[in-house]
Amino acid sequence: MTLLYSEVEEELRAAVRDLLADRCPPAAVLERAESDAYDPGLWKTLAVEIGVAGLLVPEEHGGAGASAREAAVVLEELGRGVAPVPFLTSAVLATRALLEVRDSAGELLGRLAEGRATAALAVSLAASPYRPGRGSSVTAAEGRLSGTVSGVAGAEVADVLLVPAGGNLYSVDPAAARIEVAPSFDLTRPVATVTFAGAPATRLGAVDLAGVLRYGAGLLASEQLGVAEWCLDTTLAYVRERRQFARPIGSFQAIKHRLADLWLDVVRARAAARAAATDGSALTVAVAQAWNSGVAVHVAEEALQLHGGIGMTWEHPLHLFLKRAKAAEIAFGTPGDHREALASLADVPGPE
Repeated sequence: MTLLYSEVEEELRAAVRDLLADRCPPAAVLERAESDAYDPGLWKTLAVEIGVAGLLVPEEHGGAGASAREAAVVLEELGRGVAPVPFLTSAVLATRALLEVRDSAGELLGRLAEGRATAALAVSLAASPYRPGRGSSVTAAEGRLSGTVSGVAGAEVADVLLVPAGGNLYSVDPAAARIEVAPSFDLTRPVATVTFAGAPATRLGAVDLAGVLRYGAGLLASEQLGVAEWCLDTTLAYVRERRQFARPIGSFQAIKHRLADLWLDVVRARAAARAAATDGSALTVAVAQAWNSGVAVHVAEEALQLHGGIGMTWEHPLHLFLKRAKAAEIAFGTPGDHREALASLADVPGPE
C-alpha cells in the first residue's frame, strides 16, 4: 500500500484546483454564503467537464470506475476552497449507497455519473458508523415512508432522496417530502430537516448503512485535510508579509514554533487521510477521523489567532474554514466516537 499520489491523481488535483481558483475564490464563496450557498454552475462544470460526479460509478454505468483515492484528491481540493457543491453528499455518500443496490439502480447511477441529477442520502450528519440510525425516525410500510430525518446535507438541492429504513434503501421524489433548511454553523454546507408523511417510495434493495457512513467518514478526512492545508498556507503567506517592529512577524521564534507544530500536524493528517482512502478499513477510518477532525479545527483556530484582528472580521474568509472544520468535526461520528472504536479495534483494555 502506497500513500503517495499517482500521476493521474495529481492531474485530477490540478484540474480541480485551477477551476476553483478561477470560479470559486474565497471572496466569492463568502459572498454566496450570505444568500444561496450552493453554486449550481460550478457543480455542473465539475460534474460534467471534469467528471467528478461519476468518479466512483463503474464504467458499465457511465462512470469513471475510479477508486476512493481519486475521490479523496477531489475532496482535498474542495476542502481547500470550502466549495459549495454537493460532491460529498451526491458523488460520494449517495453513490456509495447506490452501489450496494446497483442491480436496481443502474439508471440512476448513470444519471448521477453524467451530472444530469444529484442525490442526497437522507441520513443525519450526526449519524455515524457506530450509530447509523441517529437523527432518523423513518419507517417503511406498504411502499410508503413516514418519519423525520434531521441534519441532512444536500437535501434541498437533490433531485432524488435516498432513504434508509429498516435495513433497506428507498428512492423518494423530493417533491413528496417536506424539506426545511435549518440553521447551520457551516454556511457553505446547509442542512435540512426532511419529513415524510406517507411518501411513496421505491425499494431499491438492502443496504449496509454503517458501511456507507464508514466510507463517507474515511473520505471526509481528506476534506478536513484540505481545510487544514489552506489555513496553514494562508497563514504562512500572511506572517511573511505582516510586519511588526520593522520585521516580518514570521521571523519571531514563537511564531516559527507554532507554525512548525501545525505543519507536523498537517503532515500526519495527510498520512491518515491517505491511509483511509487507500485501505478503507474500520481501523484506518477510525484513526483518520480521530486525528483529522481535531487537526482541522486546531489549525483553523491557530490561523485565526495568527492573523490577529483581521482574522476576526466577517470580510476575511477564515471564519468559513473554521466553521467547516467545526461542523465536520461532529459529522459521521465525533473524535471521541472514533477513538472509542479505535480502542476496541486495537484491543486496548478499558478502565476496570
